Amino acid sequence: MIPEDRKYTKEHEWVVQTGDDTVRVGITDYAQEQLGDVVFVQLPPIGESTGKGDSLGEVESTKSVSDVYSPVTGEVVAVNDALADRAELVNTDPYGEGWMVELRLEDPSELDDLLDSDDYLEVINEA
Repeated sequence: MIPEDRKYTKEHEWVVQTGDDTVRVGITDYAQEQLGDVVFVQLPPIGESTGKGDSLGEVESTKSVSDVYSPVTGEVVAVNDALADRAELVNTDPYGEGWMVELRLEDPSELDDLLDSDDYLEVINEA
């Protein structure tokens, strides 16, 4: 099931608001299934600025290495340190404990450009 409380990208990232100008970012259940067993996650340092579409880091699995792209423009204000020792959280709880970074939004209106859960479901069905 695709949570309805967040927005999505065609690159299989999700975004959920955590404050007036902050969002949490992770990869979708579909993405983690395609990757296979996640063994390592590389995340950006706190304070790094990122543009919409820029690489936020990498997810390494038993099958491949994939970039995670920033769905919005902003500054990294938190990273999920738990992933350093427990990268498998991306597989077991992609919408919860497997989150990756929190960003302070530069332009909150960018959220309007993202997909809702129904539109994201169409993306998956077309894949």
